[in-house]
Amino acid sequence: MHLILYQRDDCHLCDLALDVLAQARAPDFDSVFIDGDAELEARYGERVPVLREGKTGMELGWPFGVDAVRRFLESV
Repeated sequence: MHLILYQRDDCHLCDLALDVLAQARAPDFDSVFIDGDAELEARYGERVPVLREGKTGMELGWPFGVDAVRRFLESV
């Protein structure tokens, strides 16, 4: 499993997502900040935070809670 959390600098929702992921005891993930990357900004723009499983391409977009994260992790 290769998890990536796409986020922005100074993003309150991204901070909340980090708390949810900690509560859900999500495995280690990479944080990718989309600011300044035209391709990622076009792809994720206002959708961040987005949790993505890099191998399958499955995504979980905000808003999500602990239960949704756990279901997502079980499905990937």
